[in-house]
Amino acid sequence: MTDIEHPEIFHGLPVFTLPQPGEDGPDPAALPEAGSVAWRLGCGWEGPAFAEVWQHFLEAVDPVGVRGLLISPWWPDHYTSFAPVAELIAGDAERFPALRALFLADVIGEECEVSWIEMSDITSLIEAFPRLEELVVRGGGDSVPGREKLQLRPVRHPALKSLRFESGGLPGHVVRAVGASELPALERLEFWFGASWYGGDATVDDMRPILSGGNLPRLRHLGLQNSEIQDEIAAAVASAPVVAQLESLALSMGTLSDTGALALLDGQPLTHLASLDLHHHYLTDPVMSHVREMCARADVHVDLDEADAWDPEDDDPRYVAVSE
Repeated sequence: MTDIEHPEIFHGLPVFTLPQPGEDGPDPAALPEAGSVAWRLGCGWEGPAFAEVWQHFLEAVDPVGVRGLLISPWWPDHYTSFAPVAELIAGDAERFPALRALFLADVIGEECEVSWIEMSDITSLIEAFPRLEELVVRGGGDSVPGREKLQLRPVRHPALKSLRFESGGLPGHVVRAVGASELPALERLEFWFGASWYGGDATVDDMRPILSGGNLPRLRHLGLQNSEIQDEIAAAVASAPVVAQLESLALSMGTLSDTGALALLDGQPLTHLASLDLHHHYLTDPVMSHVREMCARADVHVDLDEADAWDPEDDDPRYVAVSE
């Protein structure tokens, strides 16, 4: 799982992992203040069921003050669906009036490959926290037939400012649901689309409502990343109305080649951007120089790290940064 780690800071708060029930650690009186950290909860290997971890959390920490919450592996042994966890959290939502940030599936490769994370419908969980400002969702791939997949219905959420989907194979219907949602406060939006082998079937047409910018008046950062159709995305972005309102743009982690980069540069001006992230790409040296020159003239910070060599005449495959 490239580029995926446990965050040490989430929503501006240091992350603190709650000791499990019965685990040696600080007694409740010695735990951090509820709102001073973002709380990471998980079962651990062969630990208790998540329901027990959740009850322990409610008893050890005053939920009224909790501002950030990260859900690590919720299974003690075999991978299981996120649905029961979502139901537990949503059911206790009224006890968390200060919750502003939620990270669903803070899971790294040593715990579960990103394409194996068994997500579920998260719509009711989002709706349960109308004051939520930041949401990160990891997983949603389709590598194992029969397992529950990430689902999302269009929502209206007045407070959400940052939304990120990290996936090795993001279903197109999730992208369409975001595009059909009303998110008037959203400032940052990122998608990691992943590989078709793992269920990443989003198309440029799925992204059209987002690219229009019509429902996202405050959007300032857009990440359309980790895609096997990165060239098509770059060409669509070149004429997308939403670009004019952005301060930063990320088309990184995917299969971007000279074709997509030149289409982007030949499109609307990008000189108003503060940063352009293209890292992990397949550009040739001349095109990289062209990109750098354009960005240097406009004082746009550009990230062109992780360049991979690629010869189209050899029909070599190109890979996204995060898939399995």
